[in-house]
This record gives sequence, C-alpha cells and structure tokens, in this order.
Amino acid sequence: MTDTALRMVAFDGDDTLWRSQDFFDEAQAAFEAILAPYLDLADARLHERLYEVERRNIGIFGYGVKGMALSMIEAAVEMTDGRIGGRDVHRIVQLAHSLLRHPVELLPGIREAVEAIAATHPIVLITKGDLFHQEAKVRDSGMSHLFRRIEIVSEKDVPTYARLLDEFAVEPARFAMVGNSLRSDIAPVLALGGWGVHVPYHTTWLHEREAELPDRTRLREVRDAGSLAAAIAGIERELTSDNGR
Repeated sequence: MTDTALRMVAFDGDDTLWRSQDFFDEAQAAFEAILAPYLDLADARLHERLYEVERRNIGIFGYGVKGMALSMIEAAVEMTDGRIGGRDVHRIVQLAHSLLRHPVELLPGIREAVEAIAATHPIVLITKGDLFHQEAKVRDSGMSHLFRRIEIVSEKDVPTYARLLDEFAVEPARFAMVGNSLRSDIAPVLALGGWGVHVPYHTTWLHEREAELPDRTRLREVRDAGSLAAAIAGIERELTSDNGR
C-alpha cells in the first residue's frame, strides 16, 4: 500500500455492509399483527407511536434489537391500556430472538468493494448498536480481517468521531466515512471537516433520516457498492490536487 493523501476510510456496518433494516421492518409488521386483536389498526398510528417510544428510550436502552424489543413491549402496554396478554408479550420477545439469530447477509458487491479499497487505503469499521449483536455480525461477515480496527460505539455523533480520529491520529480532512445513514455516518464527519460517501439503502429507520448536512462540498453520493472504489479514488485525486497547489 503506497502513501495516500486520504489517510483512512471507515465503513458503517448495518445496511452498508450487510442487511439490517429489512429485518427490523419485518419485525414491525409482525408487531402490528400481534396488536391487531387489541386495536383498530386503521386509527392506531402504530408506526408513529412506536417510534415515539423508541426515540425517548434511545438514551436509556441504546440502539439495536434489545432496545427495540423493550420499546415494543412498552408501546404495546401503553397502546392497549395494559390489556395485552402474557402470551403476546412473549411473542414480541420472540421477535427479538429471531432478529438476534438471523444470519448475516452481505449486500451485493460489498466484499469486493471493501477489498478493493483496503488494497489502497487503511480501512476501519465504525458501527453502533448492541455490543454482542454487532460483534457477532462482524465475526460472521467474514470480513473482520480486512479492517485495521473495529469500533462498536453507543452513538455516532461529532464527539465520538472526534475521539476516534484523535485515537487514529488522522486529520478530519484526510478521513472518509462510508455509510447509508445521513444522521450517523455522514453529517457528523462533514461537521468535523471530513469526507462522507453516502450509499443510500432502500429502507432506513426514520431516526437515521433526520439530519442536517452542514457542508455538501465533501459529500459524495453513490448508487451501490460497485461505485465505492471510484468515489474513494476521486476523493484521493482531489486531495492530491489540493496538496499540490
């Protein structure tokens, strides 16, 4: 690996390397089916009310399957005025069991893209969520050996990225983050002066779509994993050109 102007490329995990939100969406549909005998689903605003509970619980439960399941139970009790039965609460718990045991499914072309970028730049993985679940996903992905460091954090915000960049000894202007979430992967890095490569996923949790982008000049958008290596090469060329001026 030759010396590069872009000192490090980081990747998100969920819905950047492997499928995730699809399974949460399926769990939410199953949750609604569990509550159907108790509520008029046409008037219940289940999506909105569950999200309200999840959002207020993030600071307590954190992100991931376990926090989702606890929020589902709390929302179910609230929305049914305590009428939900023990068997149905157990069915909600089983939804979490199913999610935690789901095999890792890499997104099309992502292994090749990560390998190509790893051949030219140091790469790290920065993901958030339940520690045990994320560790299992990284292990089962078969790609952990490609990353120089693997960071599982409780939140992906400006202070977290600033701390990590300090530990990596990398200037923000020479750092790029690849991910599907504008809120967690892109906005904080742009705010620090780094580069963001946004790879939209076909479904994204509402919380991760809520983001204000401070500066789009260092934002690159790609359609799929097959375009990632070219995007990183483009950032490298731009940095090299700027340094030569």
